[in-house]
Amino acid sequence: MKVKTILVSQPEPKIENSPYSRLIDKQKVKIDFRPFIHVEGVSARDVRHQKVDLSKFTAIILTSRNAVDHFFRVAEEMRFKVPDTMKYFCQSEAVAYYLQKYVVYRKRKIYVGKRTFQELSPLIKKYKDEVFLLPSSDALKPAVPDTLNSLNITWERGVFYKTVVSDLSDLRDVYYDILVFFSPSGIKSLLANFPDFEQNDTRIAVFGNTTVKATTEAGLRVDIKAPTPETPSMTMALAKYIDEVNKK
Repeated sequence: MKVKTILVSQPEPKIENSPYSRLIDKQKVKIDFRPFIHVEGVSARDVRHQKVDLSKFTAIILTSRNAVDHFFRVAEEMRFKVPDTMKYFCQSEAVAYYLQKYVVYRKRKIYVGKRTFQELSPLIKKYKDEVFLLPSSDALKPAVPDTLNSLNITWERGVFYKTVVSDLSDLRDVYYDILVFFSPSGIKSLLANFPDFEQNDTRIAVFGNTTVKATTEAGLRVDIKAPTPETPSMTMALAKYIDEVNKK
């Protein structure tokens, strides 16, 4: 079965010459983007119910731009003035750069990891006398609390936002050759929206082992997988698969 249409369960990339744009031009396929999940903020009242007291923390661990947005939103709703002495531990340069939306970069103490949470942990360990807050979503990878617990630091998690299934009812009668997923939440959304979904000839592309696991546990077939040594990105995995099937 040749590939002509692809649905990616994420927002469309904002950059002009994205890898998906190049895939469209080279492979002559139609790619649509549609977030299967979205983020909603948890109210300051609900954060208080979690017994989270912002005034007792001296450092914030930020794993994503969502964490940045919702930490400062909750602080504002609580009328809590974030002190200039607050330390920020950002999982990546992208998160640290985004933090400048809220703080004057040069005046704050900001520590930046390379990319993964594990790569941030040595920096956190250096400052083990701080009291850390981890503002997170309701869906948190177990590796994060496991890593923090292994560092013997004082830390606390607060659920500041949650991942919610998007309404996809308008897609009920729309069919794609490939559906692309990047998280177990995307698979959950697919089945919540279409409990009678039958895969048939639809190919499913997944990124990451947890997404592979969620897909197979849902009784679905994984046809395209990334990352692999040969195809470290999803677009590379898609291009390789399309090359193979469209030439037949």
